[in-house]
Amino acid sequence: MTETHKIAVRVENVVKSFSGGDTRVFALKGASLEARFGEILMIVGPSGCGKTTLLSVICGTLKFEEGEITVFDNNLGKMRTGEMTRFRRENIGFIFQQFNLIPTLTAVENVSIPLILQGLSTAEAEKRARTVLEQVGLGDKFKSFPNQLSGGQQQRVAISRALVHEPRLIICDEPTAALDSVSGHKTLELLKASALKPDRCVIIVTHDSRIYPFADRIVQMDDGHVIGHFDDHTQLQHA
Repeated sequence: MTETHKIAVRVENVVKSFSGGDTRVFALKGASLEARFGEILMIVGPSGCGKTTLLSVICGTLKFEEGEITVFDNNLGKMRTGEMTRFRRENIGFIFQQFNLIPTLTAVENVSIPLILQGLSTAEAEKRARTVLEQVGLGDKFKSFPNQLSGGQQQRVAISRALVHEPRLIICDEPTAALDSVSGHKTLELLKASALKPDRCVIIVTHDSRIYPFADRIVQMDDGHVIGHFDDHTQLQHA
């Protein structure tokens, strides 16, 4: 197996449920998938099928009841809370649908947060943040607050924040849902250029068929199950 085809994330028969009064609602019903180093893997399917829940258990923000998840050969089910928090901080970058920028912080301060959490000084963190913002075309927006930026610019700040600490796994939840076609394609181009390296992996949950061509592989979900794997987005469209 080549370096780029080694497994970065393995999910095996994972079950996750939520309590709903006297009943339990199962979001994942034995879901399984593999994500490889050096690829963009997209997870698609109808609303409510378990996509975001699957992302959440992969990155350790939700616990699961059954099955096994390994990320970079680390068994998440065996990690204690402190270990999981540290692992996430050091290895995973998040890009959220709503950007989740802190409104009272400037662009450079928002991007600095992951580095400060890792223990870097504010000066060093902001120096690195400025470098990443320049790479995404926001060199003139260091001191801008989120409400002074367009949606596309806010998204680039969010991407910069996800990439600044050079995480090995990039997790994206509907990263283009609020963007027009041009901004959406630019977002994926930035991800592909900035994050897609032989020792990294990108997993994207999306409803946006416009970005399917950027995927190396696509996983299709329905009703808590993975129901298909596709190496070509045209196969998905005709499945």
